[in-house]
Amino acid sequence: MRPMSEPAIGPRNPTRAVRIGNTQVGGGHPVAVQSMTATKTQDVAATVAQVRQLEEAGADIVRIAVDSERDARALEPIRAATRVALSVDLQENYRLAAMVAPHVDKLRYNPGHLHHHETSRPILEKVSFLAETADRHGCALRIGVNCGSVDPAKKGMFGDDDVAEMVESAREHAEMLESLGFRRFVVSLKDSDPKKVIDANRRFAALRPDVPLHLGVTEAGLPPDGIVKTRVAFEQLLSRGIGDTIRVSLTVPNDRKKEEIAAGRKILDDIAAGRFRSVPVFENRSLNIISCPSCSRVENDAFVDLAEKVRDVTAYARDHAITIAVMGCRVNGPGETDDADLGLWCGPRTVNLKRGEETVGAYSYQEVLEVLRRELDALIAAKAAIALH
Repeated sequence: MRPMSEPAIGPRNPTRAVRIGNTQVGGGHPVAVQSMTATKTQDVAATVAQVRQLEEAGADIVRIAVDSERDARALEPIRAATRVALSVDLQENYRLAAMVAPHVDKLRYNPGHLHHHETSRPILEKVSFLAETADRHGCALRIGVNCGSVDPAKKGMFGDDDVAEMVESAREHAEMLESLGFRRFVVSLKDSDPKKVIDANRRFAALRPDVPLHLGVTEAGLPPDGIVKTRVAFEQLLSRGIGDTIRVSLTVPNDRKKEEIAAGRKILDDIAAGRFRSVPVFENRSLNIISCPSCSRVENDAFVDLAEKVRDVTAYARDHAITIAVMGCRVNGPGETDDADLGLWCGPRTVNLKRGEETVGAYSYQEVLEVLRRELDALIAAKAAIALH
């Protein structure tokens, strides 16, 4: 298994540590990478093979779906043949936790789904059953809130603000578990829209900075678009210290599931190295230079060398809260430099320099650095003048 990556951008939220099998999540531990099997759980041989494949690819936690008692019975031989931390998605039948918990390290339940099974029972009674079962067998819990299955009691509570519904559901269940004396849990708030994922996790982290968060964009889709959507959400959250474990959800055949792990590791490595496709908003007050990962869309290999030179020639401004973005192609460059104070997006022969959304001009790779320096000096002077007033 590859060593876990540690994003080095800004301070991490002071979440408590939660043990999931042989993996620690939160509490300053490296960000853990997860995936989920796509095999039929009852096909023990196929599921074991996929769990092992994901572990060999670098997974720290592997999730398995359980929809029936036959699925639950398959977990004992699956556990016996695997070593990685196992999580189970209980879907709608929360009672299956009793059969599942002896053989796994974490149980995931959806607050919305608890309403659809044994509807006459109070929600607190169901959550209490899950907490007692998890505690008895040494399992962690994940409160998994999804946009498509929000607690129906929260529908319309906040008007059209469906993100608020998700956050409130997660907050309520976190407090419910703690009222029962159970603290070994993490929370996830997922949507297919990266913007809503960012919004929901930022809101929840502001309310409960102590609770570890599992990050993911649900239904992200086919690669490469699904990776890009997920990357944007992770960049915006991890750069703010939000997130303790991640999953990249991709629509791929079973034999390619390990691509989710590779994508997650790549995103973490890029964030640690300061390579971005979006423009994170950092909370610190220092120079922030970001650059996208090089890829087949780069039209001039000088882009990588330029990014390094930008870092060097702007080092004198390190104590100023300014973001400079260097993007390598015309696909991402024009739009994804808009949020930076100064942006450079690289074409085959020229570099387009921007001041926010305004284009300053197009310059050769050789002359753009001097123009950038002048723009940076002007920006520093303007910010100083504003501060004086």
